[in-house]
Amino acid sequence: MFEIKEQAIFIADSHYPHHGDEFLVLLKKLEGGEVQTPQLFLMGDNFDLLFGHNDYIQTFSKEAIVLLQTLSQKLDIHYFEGNHDFCLKDVFPDIHVYSREEQPVMFHLDEKKIAVSHGDKYATGFGYDLYCQILRNEKTLRILKPFEKAIIDHRMKKLSKKHICFHFEGFEKRVEEILAHYSEADLVIEGHFHQCKTVGKYISLPSLACQGMVGVIEEGDMHFKTL
Repeated sequence: MFEIKEQAIFIADSHYPHHGDEFLVLLKKLEGGEVQTPQLFLMGDNFDLLFGHNDYIQTFSKEAIVLLQTLSQKLDIHYFEGNHDFCLKDVFPDIHVYSREEQPVMFHLDEKKIAVSHGDKYATGFGYDLYCQILRNEKTLRILKPFEKAIIDHRMKKLSKKHICFHFEGFEKRVEEILAHYSEADLVIEGHFHQCKTVGKYISLPSLACQGMVGVIEEGDMHFKTL
């Protein structure tokens, strides 16, 4: 079981490149040493659309991809695939990449057991689960490859206009449903919802695109900060 280190940084829901350059700027700061951390957690949807087994989709975010590949040579990086970025193990071979099926992943933080996940694993419904199983699949991506440019161009245009920052009405009820699956954890850390709040033992990370903040471990606790 991995340990979450002091000063670890958690970046969630950057939705790069359509919803600001904050993700790219932060990666450049990490590469240049302006921001320092021993451990980086990428909590999913860091790219607005990125998946493996496809060269064309990478052209939209090439600079950020190369920076991450470079950082992975010197940083301990954990990437939790989201609903916008998946099948990434061939894109980032030197990063610990966790598919939806492999999440949540258990970590230690001091004496506490921490469950870490993108956030779309539980309380989602059968239809969404089936959709994820079909779409986030190498065979599906290869079948669609002859139509890749038309599909990707259409999807990227649609995503660029999507409203992603909102207040989740009834969020506490959703958290209660999610926590029913986390009885073994002392703390749960997830992204996905863009809410930037803590509900009991559940930490809903800020969206870098919406709140412009990340999570940082300081003295064994999670703090939301602007870097």
